[in-house]
Amino acid sequence: MSLQWTLIATFLYAEIAVVLLLVLPIASPQRWQRFFKSRFLQSLSAQASMYFLVLLAILVLFLLDAIREIRKYSSHEVTEHAHSHLDTEMQGNMRLFRAQRNFYISGFALFLSLVIRRLVTLISAQATLIAQSEASMKQAQSATSAARNLLQKSGESAQNDTNEVHDKAVTELKAKLKELESELEKEKKDKAAVKSQAESLAKEYDRLNEEHSKLLSAGGDKKSD
Repeated sequence: MSLQWTLIATFLYAEIAVVLLLVLPIASPQRWQRFFKSRFLQSLSAQASMYFLVLLAILVLFLLDAIREIRKYSSHEVTEHAHSHLDTEMQGNMRLFRAQRNFYISGFALFLSLVIRRLVTLISAQATLIAQSEASMKQAQSATSAARNLLQKSGESAQNDTNEVHDKAVTELKAKLKELESELEKEKKDKAAVKSQAESLAKEYDRLNEEHSKLLSAGGDKKSD
């Protein structure tokens, strides 16, 4: 195997290892996202698209070269000419095999490059969605706790309002009771005054009646004389 195809085969093996690392549950999407956002990769991200296009162009060139070699060594004229000499036929088959091997190597390397790029994009999108869902969950939890606190405060406020209304009603009833007690006390005083006045009038009436009797008895005595 020539040097360039050895490099492409090594690159293919490295791509297989990267795909396995990305597919297997070795790390969470958040960790891969932090790795993708590392300083080293961020320094390469500005030119990553250009590097990727250059890599694709190289792999496409090698793929086209492998296709050309396959067509070259599998043509009908070469096959007929090779049948005349056994060594030439063996060399032709060997070259055809190498061309097919190079075709598969370059083709799979090109395919896995696209797969790796797509996997990186999907993992980054998944990490972003997980972060957004966690943030939404935290917001929902905070909103739920705020609503509970608001309901609790509303219940306490309603209870306080009820207590205030109850205290106000009790105060009004106490005021009315005090007013009624003062009126009752006033009625009692008025009744006692009327009773005292009636007793005074009765005493005065008895005194006047007694004086009247004395006067009558004194008048009778004078007439008898």
